[in-house]
Amino acid sequence: MEVDMLFKIAAVGIIVSVLGQVLTRAGRDDQAMLTALAGLVIVLTMVIREVSTLFTTVKSLFGL
Repeated sequence: MEVDMLFKIAAVGIIVSVLGQVLTRAGRDDQAMLTALAGLVIVLTMVIREVSTLFTTVKSLFGL
């Protein structure tokens, strides 16, 4: 895993946090929750892609 992945996850977290705070202060709690959920889905997609690469590497390493 590269450092770039950590920076991307941190950037998504910061953006989602700021948007969530702005939307909560504006009284749009439902949209704030959807924003947090969208951020979670984006990060999980990035992590799942890396885990898939890891499994492929392990599989080729052991010749399975």
